[in-house]
Amino acid sequence: MTRRVPKPHRRGGIIRRTPVAVAAVVLFLVLPASACTSSGTAVTAPFSTSPPTLEHNPVYEVMARSVSGLGPLLVDGQGLTLYMFTTDQRGSPSRCYDICAVQWPSLTLAKGSVSPLAGPGIETRLLGTAPRSDGTTQITYNGWPLYLWPPDRSPGKATGQALTNAGGRWYVVDPAGNPVQQH
Repeated sequence: MTRRVPKPHRRGGIIRRTPVAVAAVVLFLVLPASACTSSGTAVTAPFSTSPPTLEHNPVYEVMARSVSGLGPLLVDGQGLTLYMFTTDQRGSPSRCYDICAVQWPSLTLAKGSVSPLAGPGIETRLLGTAPRSDGTTQITYNGWPLYLWPPDRSPGKATGQALTNAGGRWYVVDPAGNPVQQH
């Protein structure tokens, strides 16, 4: 006996789908989003708010590296570009919370760490910290709280430079601790 699979049918101009057809469409749309690279590393959405994974240096290390033709800039221990927020006041704790903090994660100390690490090209005296209301400790440089921009998924990118977002302007920071306001 052959099992008959119901076909989609029209009723009043609307195509009705069977549960099997709906499940196939869902799998078709979901599977590419959870794909893996040939190395077995999961592919994630470009605006992932997950912190970068540690490879060699701790994320809370701050160093200077040349980025996107902007010259030497501050980067974290993974080489990802760091930003300051013009709404913050130099020498004061962050004003970036709620949705702002989701879009622009703050660079924070790891649990158990007492101070950030000064990497190559950094003036240790400019490196500091500020408390956040969630109990974490944010890393500062020349008094500016530092942030990451998740679309900068690899070293050498500065796609958040001069971006107006979350109620203010975002700039990369030079090794002297000043915002770089070129576009």
